[in-house]
Amino acid sequence: MRHETILILDFGSQYTQLIARRFRELGVYTHIERGDLPGDKIREADPVGIVLSGGPSSIDDEGALMPDPAVWELGVPVLGICYGMQAMAAMLGGRVGHSDRREYGLAELEVVGEGGILAGTPERQPVWMSHGDFVAELPEGFEVLGRTDNTPVAAMAHPGRGLVGLQFHPEVRHTPHGAEMLEAFVDLTGAARDWNAGAIRKELVENLRRQVPEGRVICGVSGGVDSTVTAVLLKEAIGDRVVPIFVDTGLLRLHEADQVERRFGRYGLALDRIDAADRFLGELSGVEDPERKRKIIGRVFVEVFEEEARRFPDARYLAQGTLYPDVIESSGVRGTAAVIKTHHNVGGLPERLGLELVEPLRDLFKDEVRRVGEELGLPRDFVWRHPFPGPGLAVRILGEITPARVATLQHADEIVIEEIRAAGLYDDIAQALCVLLPVRTVGVMGDQRTYDEVLAVRAVTTDDFMTADWYRFPPDVLDRIARRVVNEVPGINRVVYDVTSKPPGTIEWE
Repeated sequence: MRHETILILDFGSQYTQLIARRFRELGVYTHIERGDLPGDKIREADPVGIVLSGGPSSIDDEGALMPDPAVWELGVPVLGICYGMQAMAAMLGGRVGHSDRREYGLAELEVVGEGGILAGTPERQPVWMSHGDFVAELPEGFEVLGRTDNTPVAAMAHPGRGLVGLQFHPEVRHTPHGAEMLEAFVDLTGAARDWNAGAIRKELVENLRRQVPEGRVICGVSGGVDSTVTAVLLKEAIGDRVVPIFVDTGLLRLHEADQVERRFGRYGLALDRIDAADRFLGELSGVEDPERKRKIIGRVFVEVFEEEARRFPDARYLAQGTLYPDVIESSGVRGTAAVIKTHHNVGGLPERLGLELVEPLRDLFKDEVRRVGEELGLPRDFVWRHPFPGPGLAVRILGEITPARVATLQHADEIVIEEIRAAGLYDDIAQALCVLLPVRTVGVMGDQRTYDEVLAVRAVTTDDFMTADWYRFPPDVLDRIARRVVNEVPGINRVVYDVTSKPPGTIEWE
């Protein structure tokens, strides 16, 4: 099935994927390509609308990407955001000026005239700015839609051609009425809103049946949402020809490996489970550097998986839960050929095993995968659970990894998640985690002096994981967490809470 598409040309904005997600939430399939995509490729994509993203450059910087002139020749609506608006103005005969002072953060937008895609939003409203350059002179046929104190042309449009420029970012939550603006642009394109979980599920199953008409499919599963959805889709599409292989690294949450096996059993999938905990922990012994940990886990995973996969000589395909953000980062869309992290895929195994790669989720964002999971009947508390890192607890144990420290963190982690759920706060938090620190502190328990490890608890709220704020727990919840951890987990005598936002911190500690 071919969906009407909004094409995003990416000029390096940190928000480009967020723009695509916002349009998909409105029911329109959206695809991202490099900002300088050649005109013939743009025509081939046959978009109903085009978005020019923001970016870190000035339009006259050496090597700055500019859109192909075909963008203006197709006769479809075009939305330029930040850098995209400046490129629109410069290419269509306007003038872009340069300021010594960047405008970054919240600004008050005043809607002028009839407002265009701003119509129906408040006359004065907050918007999120991030720019140094600005449109100094409008191209012929354009009119001002909005302005701020520092930016006389904060929004512009050519009504007759369906061209719109916004100097601010409508895709971020800091622009409260941004979703209404993006919806108005969708209306301008006339796009059919046929991108939804039911249609996606049907399309994915049909595609899998065409892609794997015969032969066995090996599916690498981690127990997480992406690989589970991949396996269940394959089960629906091709039945028992799918073999899910699960490598138990010993670095999962407490009892999670058993839970994975039971979950797959409920969906009629016989899980091929390999207990490789001793092998992983042996290789990690004495290693403290986080990047070395990641590389070791990736290498050992590939070795173990390859050994097991060779037990199925009749297999013709290898399936994995690659998502659209992984594809974007590894394909050079951003102008850089960043490699997918080793623990996110099966590191060259298709070539080594002579198998064809199957990636049914490669066009989906995480939230779309979750909705497809619900459509497939997976439990909501599993589908919407907090993210868990590919290397598992290895990157939440700072310093050396030992079986004893893994067990300690597993026990503490279970208590923290239990208390968050018991307080009814789990769905209010985007991600909660525990970190075992490589320091010891003095404590007193009963009549004895202790010298044990410290547990850091972290919880954040975020819409997109690009930025995040620390979660404000009710004090009594933190109190219960701390008391239970110290009383029930041998080896921990102190609990601290991380109140760092992102930026400047990251969500995970390693």
